[in-house]
Amino acid sequence: MLSSIRDPKIREVIEKAKSRHKERVLVNGEIREIPKPFPSPEDWRDTWIYFIMVDRFNSSEEPKHEWNSECGVFQGGNLKGIQSKLGYLERLGVGAIWLSPVFKNCQYDDATYHGYGIQNFLEIDPRFGSEEDLQQLIDEAHARGIYVILDVVLNHAGDVFEYEGHRHSAPWRGYPYRIYWRDEEGKGRWEDAPKKCHRDAAVYPDELRRNRYFRRQGKGGNVGDFESLKEFVTEYAEITPERGYYHPVRDILIKAYQYAIAKFDIDGFRIDTLKYVERYFARIFGNAMREFALSIGKRNFFTFGEVWDNEEKIARYIGRSATDADDLIGVDAALDFPLFHRLPAVVKGFLPPSELARMFEHRKKVQRGLLCSHGESSRYFVTFLDNHDQHSRFYPGDGRYDAQLTMGIACLFALQGIPCIYYGTEQGLHGSGNRDLSVREALWGKPNAFNEEHPFYKAVQEISKLRSTYAALRYGRQYFREVSGDGKGFGISTTQSGILAFSRILNDSEVVTIANTSNDNWSGYVLVDFALNPEGKVYTILYSNFGTKGQSKVVETGGVRALYANLKPMEVQVFGPGHTVERSSSSVDSAKMQVRVQERFPFCFGRHSTRSKQSYAPTIEKLISVVRNVGDDGENIRCL
Repeated sequence: MLSSIRDPKIREVIEKAKSRHKERVLVNGEIREIPKPFPSPEDWRDTWIYFIMVDRFNSSEEPKHEWNSECGVFQGGNLKGIQSKLGYLERLGVGAIWLSPVFKNCQYDDATYHGYGIQNFLEIDPRFGSEEDLQQLIDEAHARGIYVILDVVLNHAGDVFEYEGHRHSAPWRGYPYRIYWRDEEGKGRWEDAPKKCHRDAAVYPDELRRNRYFRRQGKGGNVGDFESLKEFVTEYAEITPERGYYHPVRDILIKAYQYAIAKFDIDGFRIDTLKYVERYFARIFGNAMREFALSIGKRNFFTFGEVWDNEEKIARYIGRSATDADDLIGVDAALDFPLFHRLPAVVKGFLPPSELARMFEHRKKVQRGLLCSHGESSRYFVTFLDNHDQHSRFYPGDGRYDAQLTMGIACLFALQGIPCIYYGTEQGLHGSGNRDLSVREALWGKPNAFNEEHPFYKAVQEISKLRSTYAALRYGRQYFREVSGDGKGFGISTTQSGILAFSRILNDSEVVTIANTSNDNWSGYVLVDFALNPEGKVYTILYSNFGTKGQSKVVETGGVRALYANLKPMEVQVFGPGHTVERSSSSVDSAKMQVRVQERFPFCFGRHSTRSKQSYAPTIEKLISVVRNVGDDGENIRCL
C-alpha cells in the first residue's frame, strides 16, 4: 500500500492513465465497452447532480442504528450499496453522482462517517469498501452514462493529534500549542510524528507528517481548526537547493488528488470548505486539476467549491469570473448559496419573488465585463434546495406540502445553474429533528426505500426529461417576468406568497416558468418577449406538478405581449412554444392591458421590452423608482 507521494507506483498509475484504451464492463448481464480515461461531458450544464452521503445511501445489510434517527456514527452504507442502485439513479435521470469523501478517515473514531476528517489521502476508507469497489462503481456508472464527482478536502486533515491540556479541540490562540500525534488507537503519543508508524496512526502520506504543516493554534473563525479537524498551513513555504521556493503542503495535496484522478478515472471534484482555504491555493488547485486532467485526455474536468458566502466572495474563486487580478482562472463553479438562501423561502411563501430577481440582478452586476452573455453564468453555479449541512430538509414530511416540493424542484431545474438533488429527496426523506444529523438518514432502512413509483421519483424523472429536452433551460439567458392578475397593473411580485415567473431564452426559443407560491388559486397574465412572440403564438404546458394540460395564446395590446395562465395553489407550470395561430376574437380586449411603461429592465423582462409610459395605474411612478437593498450582500434591483 502507498505511503508516500514519491512512490514509483504513483508515477506508473499516472503514465498508464495517459494510455487510452477500452475496458469491458458488465451491466445487468450485458457487456458494455467504455473508453479509458472516460471523456468529460462537453458541457456540465447538460447534466444534473445527485449528492450521496456514502454511509447513508445503501448497503446489503441493515443499518446499524434506527434508519431515521439522529445518528452521529457509522450506519454501514458503502460503495457496493451505491453500485447496486446505479440503475435506479440512471432511470431517475441522474447525470452525475457526487460522493461524500471516500478517503480513509481516523479508524479509531466512529464519528467520521461523513468522511471529512481524512487521515490518509492515498487510501480508501475500508468502512466504505476497497479500491476495487470504488473502481467498479465508477466504471459501471460510466457505462450507464453517469459521471462521478468526489468530495475532497484541502483545508484540514482529521483529528490526527491532540493539544496539550485538551483532547480533541482547543480554543484559538495567537501561537501554536504543543501537540501529540495520535497512534493507531487514537491516543496522543508523539510530539513529533515518527518517520514510520502504523498506517492508522498520525497522517498519510508520509510527507504530511510535519508539525509545521499544521496551524496548531486551535479552532476559530476563518483561520484555525474546523472543530476537531486539524487545519493545514497551505501557505507555508520552503526553499531548498533541489526545488527552490515551493509550498510543500500544496504540492502534497495536489499530487495526492491527481493520483486519485488517474487511479479511479474520476470526472470532477467538489471542494469542501473552499472559503477557508488560503485563496491563492484554492485557485491554484483548480488549475492544477484542470491541467492534469487535460494531460490524460479529460478535457472538461469539473471542480466546484463550497464558498458559503455572498456573490462578491464567490466571484473571487470561480471560473473566468474570478475577480482577483492575476493569471489564475480558479475553480469552475461554486455551490449557489445566495440562491439557497432565497429560493426555498420564495417557494414556501416566506419571501417575495422580487428577492430572487434582485439577487440575479446583483449577480449580473458582479459578473459584468466578464461574460459575453449572462446565460453563461449558469456554468458557474451548482444549485440546490437543501444538503447535508442544514438542520432541516426542504420537504417537511407533511403531505399537505407535497406540491411545494415538486414546485421547488421544477423551479430549481428551470433556473440558471447546474441543479443538485440531495439523496432521498425523491423518496420523501424529511429529517427527524433540527440539526445536521437530522437530515442524514440511512435511506435504505426506510420501508420501500427505492420505490420507482413514488410520486416524487416520478416528478424528478419528468422534470429531468424536460430540462434535457429544452436547451433554453440549460444554456438560456434568464429574465424575471412581470405578472398581472387583472391585465392592467403589471409588476414582479413584491409580496410574500406571490407569483414567481421567469423566462429562459436561447436564440429564438423562450421557455416560461410560472409558480404560484400561495394557498389560493391564481389566474392572470405573464409578460413574454415581444420580438420572439407574435400575437397568437401558442404556448403549451410542458410540465405541471398537478398534471395540468393545455395551451395559452400570446395576446398583444398597448405594445406588450403576454400569456394567460390559471394555477392552483402551489402549482408550477412550465410553458414552451407550440405553433402560431390566427388572432382569435376571444383574445383579451386591449382595455384589460392598458400598460405602457417607458422603462427598460432587461434583466427582469427580457430583450426588446422598452415601453412607453402612458395610461398606467397611479402608483407606477413610485413603484418604478423604488430601489430596495438587501443587507447581506448589498444587492439592489430597479423593477416593479
